[in-house]
Amino acid sequence: MASGGAAGSVTENMGARPVVTRFAPSPTGYLHIGGARTALFNWLFARHHGGKYLLRIEDTDRARSTEAAIAAIFDGLDWLGLGGDEEPVFQFARSARHAEVAHQLLDAGHAYRCYLTPEQLAERREKAQAERRPFRIDSEWRDAAPESWPADVPYVVRIKAPKSGETTIADAVQGDVTVQNAELDDFILLRSDGTPTYMLAVVVDDHDMGVTHVIRGDDHLNNAFRQLTIIRAMDWPEPVYAHIPLIHGNDGAKLSKRHGALGVDAYRDELGILPEALFNYLLRLGWGHGDKEEFTREEAVALFDLAGVGKSPSRFDIKKLLNMNGHYIRAADDARLAELAAARIGAQADLALLVQAMPVLKLRAKDMNELADGAKFLFVPHPIPIDASAEALLDGDARARLAIIANRFQAESDWTIEALEANLKAYAEELGVGLGKLAQPLRAALTGQTTSPGIFDVLVLLGREESLARITAQAQA
Repeated sequence: MASGGAAGSVTENMGARPVVTRFAPSPTGYLHIGGARTALFNWLFARHHGGKYLLRIEDTDRARSTEAAIAAIFDGLDWLGLGGDEEPVFQFARSARHAEVAHQLLDAGHAYRCYLTPEQLAERREKAQAERRPFRIDSEWRDAAPESWPADVPYVVRIKAPKSGETTIADAVQGDVTVQNAELDDFILLRSDGTPTYMLAVVVDDHDMGVTHVIRGDDHLNNAFRQLTIIRAMDWPEPVYAHIPLIHGNDGAKLSKRHGALGVDAYRDELGILPEALFNYLLRLGWGHGDKEEFTREEAVALFDLAGVGKSPSRFDIKKLLNMNGHYIRAADDARLAELAAARIGAQADLALLVQAMPVLKLRAKDMNELADGAKFLFVPHPIPIDASAEALLDGDARARLAIIANRFQAESDWTIEALEANLKAYAEELGVGLGKLAQPLRAALTGQTTSPGIFDVLVLLGREESLARITAQAQA
């Protein structure tokens, strides 16, 4: 397989047909990060060109396809805002249509009945391996006359692949890619039980759905040459192909769970990623527009095209995703964040208090778990738990000073950030110490931790009564 330069316009060979893209996952597991990016690129390309973006569930592997996986795929797509423009197509339900096309190819002489047995094929494969040559199907049944077909003997239906010349695909990402036709084999269209193969089903479904652009991972590039054999035999319009390089880990190796390659639902539920952050991060995995890093959905639709997709694998970096997520948390609506955080905190969460606290809580958080954890001090019952590092700040002198702080704050008539800060600074000046010498033990008493939002924000959020109760409790401990 040889590749060349740029493929030129991605709309060439389309004629006047409107753009139709599709995302076609197999429901054998979760919606993984690579699949989500493929869906995103299809969605964006269709939106950019004013076309349609369709979904197809390739559920022909009945042993491995599950309803739970289908639900997880739809859930992940909906969360990212990548639901289809029409009701999804289920491939297995179209098996009769796939078989119909196979019989049309058979009747037209573009396919043939092959009676080679599995044992014969295994013997020929072993011989090719022994002779150190590639194994290619060379069936004596390819041009056999119908009268020679044995009766009541199982057979498969194979395509008649071209044996000479070459095929070139003007790929919108990879450029011109050429394969010698001698490398193609007479692959199976219908199995001996009459069921269609994946290779046939994909082509028929793409044609019937009106797909104009097949945007998918470059691990499918070899399949495109085989699928073109069917398309050309049926004299159907050829789609524009765009094969996107796969995603690698930050070490350059194939992406795996050790790199953080999880299902989309895990990024949401376990890692606490916002959908707009994952949307933007996936957009930048293999596509770029100058030095711009952050895009609204509207900007992404306006700017996206396949010319911006690189030929090299992109590298997934969970740290960059979390940094981007922190940016989107800081920009997010406080009421929305409060609801998301409340779901993580539990029944004790006070939504109104969370909304009030969000402007200071979200400044530090990179994910929703950090945000929820940072808010939990607001809702813990008495006595509040004190972690080891915070406990270390609460020595005898600190507790004595906390008692005095409690008295000073008890007398404070103005429970505001400004008044409380002035009060504590005045006490620090009386003692001749820096403000931190008082603020750190105070933070430990109020939150049970050594990190929190600003200490005066904490006092205002907890309120006079709760703050004084917590300070007094530690002063007397």
